Amino acid sequence: MKFVIQRAKDARVEVDGQVLGAIDHGFVVLIGAENDDTEAIADMMIKKLLGLRIFMDAEGKTNLDLKAVGGGLLLISQFTLYADCRKGNRPSFIKAGSPDHARALYEYIIEKCREQVPDTQCGSFGAYMQVTLTNDGPFTIVLDSADLLSRRRGHEAE
Repeated sequence: MKFVIQRAKDARVEVDGQVLGAIDHGFVVLIGAENDDTEAIADMMIKKLLGLRIFMDAEGKTNLDLKAVGGGLLLISQFTLYADCRKGNRPSFIKAGSPDHARALYEYIIEKCREQVPDTQCGSFGAYMQVTLTNDGPFTIVLDSADLLSRRRGHEAE
C-alpha cells in the first residue's frame, strides 16, 4: 500500500464540476493498493498517517500532528501510484490491486479515518477526478507499506 501525503492549506476534489470533498487545512492523501494488501496493513498505514507530526508548532518546528491542529483529511484513490515505468515509455499498472480489492480497502480506510478525524472527505473510487490543493511548504511524504513492514521485520529480528 502506498500513501502520498501532502500537507495542504486547502484542497478539494471534483468530478464533472461537482465538488465531492473539500478541507480547509490538513492532509491530501493519494492512496494506492496492491492485491497483497490487507486491512491490517491499512491499519498500520493509518496509524502512521495520523501520527505524523509535520505541522508547525509555536516555535516553527514541525512538531504537531493532524489532531493537534484540527486538520481534515481528503482521501483520494489513485492506482497510478503502482505505475511501473522500467520498460518503455508507457507505464504498466499490473502491480495495482484489482478494482474490487482496492475499492474495499479504500472504503475501509475512509471508515477507519472517520472514526478518528471527523473532517474526513474523499473522492470517488475509479472516477476521473480533478484535485486542487495549496500544498503547504511544500510538504509531501511518501509512505510505502513495504518499507514499514521491512523495518518492522528488521526490529523483530534484533
